[in-house]
Amino acid sequence: MVSFVTARPAPHAAGTICSAVPVGRKFLNTHTKKQTDMDPSEVEFLAEKEMVKIIPNFSLDKVFLIGGDLGPFNPGLPIDVPVWLALNLKQRQKCRIIPPEWMDVEKLEEMRDLERKEDMFTPVPSPYYMELTKLLLNHASDNIPKADEIRTLVKDIWDTRIAKLRLSADSFISQQEAYAKLDNLTLMEINTIRAFLLDTLNCMYKLRSNVQ
Repeated sequence: MVSFVTARPAPHAAGTICSAVPVGRKFLNTHTKKQTDMDPSEVEFLAEKEMVKIIPNFSLDKVFLIGGDLGPFNPGLPIDVPVWLALNLKQRQKCRIIPPEWMDVEKLEEMRDLERKEDMFTPVPSPYYMELTKLLLNHASDNIPKADEIRTLVKDIWDTRIAKLRLSADSFISQQEAYAKLDNLTLMEINTIRAFLLDTLNCMYKLRSNVQ
């Protein structure tokens, strides 16, 4: 018999209502994180909702969850489940995880070479490619062929894209543009540059206001 453990609760996302403690006539905000920031763990939480294929070694009728119905589970028959459930079952030795199709050395090498060749950001196979690689390699590396090579290739792709992003941000600031459009960025990549870019733009705005 397999019992399911509910997914871990979502971290407090930016923009949520903050708790406040009255201090005299003022209120002290107990949520110290900037409203514009998003913690990497929040992005990882979203990635855990992505679907991945597993091969269970147990039998279980269909289960009904808030996020949707899963199952039935039959030994040896592949089935799609959320990443959080796949990792939970893997840790309990109840399944084998089948890596996504893009998590292949040859395909990742092509992606890396194309990313290095193009000046613009190229499409990525998953909006959570970095987070999924980290989760699956950390918890199910024995199910992923050439895991070390895949880890290196994904890191190369990430480094190349972040370097492009920094150059784009530098160009945007130095040219004092009003807006910019960047396609094919993932949430984690945007989150990496968000705080720096917003702080820089705020400082530039204050400097221009003082000059005027």
